[in-house]
Amino acid sequence: MNPEIKTVCVYAASSDTLDGVYAEAARRLGVLLGQAGYSLVYGGGNNGLMGILAEAMHAQGGHITGVIPDKLHGLELAYAGCDELIVTHHLRERKSVMEARADAFIALPGGFGTLEEILEIVTLKQLGYHQKPVVFLNINGIYDRLMHFFNGLLEERFITQAHQRLYHVSASPEDALAFLASYRA
Repeated sequence: MNPEIKTVCVYAASSDTLDGVYAEAARRLGVLLGQAGYSLVYGGGNNGLMGILAEAMHAQGGHITGVIPDKLHGLELAYAGCDELIVTHHLRERKSVMEARADAFIALPGGFGTLEEILEIVTLKQLGYHQKPVVFLNINGIYDRLMHFFNGLLEERFITQAHQRLYHVSASPEDALAFLASYRA
């Protein structure tokens, strides 16, 4: 475990209709984070990859902070096993709390929300607001097309080679944790 990283923020899908390969990756990530002694901060949900991640982390005795907007909390979508549950007024506040509490960021596969959250973190790193590690967990090649798009941005000179070092792409939870363990800002 990297002594500079104590809390990992994980962004993930809330959908329960995903292929089992994604559920297994979320479960494995939760197990590995818990076994390594990391704390988790995440979107606070009890469904989809978020719920699977939290349950696996909880089973390892890991500390879990859920951050959920009041609208979703009101729909009873919060994971009851959170050690700390923070209810925010809106998504912007949620993202701010998660960013402030995290020492590292991992994006499991997800939809628009996951993409928006992790890309904001990459942008903040680009602008020098933080030097924390950022990982795209590329399960089943889900982020291949996004990385292809990023390569197109490089080819068209919207970004530089240096921008591609703002994030790491991992094919497995094990690789993601190995990256965190060896990360130096």
